[in-house]
Amino acid sequence: MHSGEELKRFKAKDDRQVILRTPKWEDLDDFLELINSLVEEGADILRSEKVSREEEIDFLARVLSRLEKGEMFYLVAEIDGQVVAVSEINKRDGYEKHVGVIGIATKEGFRDIGIGTEMMRTLIEQAQKIGLKVLTLSAFATNTRAIHVYEKVGFTKTGFIPKKRFKDGKYTDEIIMTKLLE
Repeated sequence: MHSGEELKRFKAKDDRQVILRTPKWEDLDDFLELINSLVEEGADILRSEKVSREEEIDFLARVLSRLEKGEMFYLVAEIDGQVVAVSEINKRDGYEKHVGVIGIATKEGFRDIGIGTEMMRTLIEQAQKIGLKVLTLSAFATNTRAIHVYEKVGFTKTGFIPKKRFKDGKYTDEIIMTKLLE
């Protein structure tokens, strides 16, 4: 897949036009702003510290290279020229090359309007196109909105890691979810 390739357009529940496409170099500032806004918000993500511009340049370079080589699939949601959500499928290798691991993050102010659901459906379609048989993902147990979206598109809870995260004086379990593809 190539950078900047559009896959889908749809209207969000708030009537804004959403474009789902692969990332491109011009997304760098949006990527940096998105991840750092999630850190500032204290969102249910693994990262606890802001990312520097240099770190984000390295990250985006790796993503674009792996996307071009077919080693991963990466999808962004764009509204009014701004990247508001990112998602990916990382293909495993060796005896697990039929497995894809999904990650997704949506900026505050753009949740609960259907973007995550549509991104997940598109990730599932792409996973089937590239021959994956199993998709997995994980979410912190406190991220009930995300877990609801994953269940809505057919993921089931298949395990958990107790006390995976320690934040604000509390432990949180990590929920592991799986979807078998036809």
